[in-house]
Amino acid sequence: MPTDTKRVRGPEVSQSLSRFICKPETTLPSDGTRVDGRNRDQVDVRPVFVRCGLVSQAKGSAYIEAGNTKLICCVYGPKETERKDETDMKCGRLFADMRFAPFSCPERGSWIQGSQEKDLSLMVLESLQPAVCLHKYPRSQIDVNVMVLENNGSALAHAITCASLALADAGIEMYDLVLGCSIRQDGASYLIDPTFLEESGSNWASGENQGSLTVSFLPSLNQISGLQSDGEMGEETLTAGVRTCIEGCYKLYPVIQQALVKAVRGAAPPPSES
Repeated sequence: MPTDTKRVRGPEVSQSLSRFICKPETTLPSDGTRVDGRNRDQVDVRPVFVRCGLVSQAKGSAYIEAGNTKLICCVYGPKETERKDETDMKCGRLFADMRFAPFSCPERGSWIQGSQEKDLSLMVLESLQPAVCLHKYPRSQIDVNVMVLENNGSALAHAITCASLALADAGIEMYDLVLGCSIRQDGASYLIDPTFLEESGSNWASGENQGSLTVSFLPSLNQISGLQSDGEMGEETLTAGVRTCIEGCYKLYPVIQQALVKAVRGAAPPPSES
């Protein structure tokens, strides 16, 4: 019987790949500690890795990685408005689109944009609009596309930061960068920059002050551009949560600044020898 000499023969004995895959935690620790070792009630955000200008086809792009949460954002424009009936002679238009890759969540999703993604896209848009000088781009539109490659919590907050960085990388005039930060309120204590398990944990205690909060902040202007809250929290708890998120944004600010400066220096032409 003829054989295919170009085909590489596999091993005669093999094992299932599932034996070597580390299964993620499905429940929170009962003693109240956090899975990744961070402390409760402290402004202890996850280490962040940021890079700009990774997508050459886009006007501007940024990649951010916080723990196992990974996002990439591309900015296209300013360009002519696609719909002539929506053309504004005095001000440009900003469009934001946020999507989850099918492989980004524990349960595989669809490429079709769902209601949750539409709501998140609207939140990203409302957070970025106050920071962009749209009056500088009349009769134009700017498209911001955010793709979540892996969702391990606080996706909205990091999407806002990543989109703001991509806008700055594209050379879009802005009043200030926009940084996002989230907390998960658990009674009298809080968890800043929560993971996916901490956001959707099923063993949270029932009672007052149970919810989550995401704040969009302009650090140089000391202004809040967006706020999104879920759950039930008292006025004092909500105010303290906003202050905690602002403090978390200030911790991220130097990292974002350094990444942007590095991208600008890398794109600058070398100095002339004369």
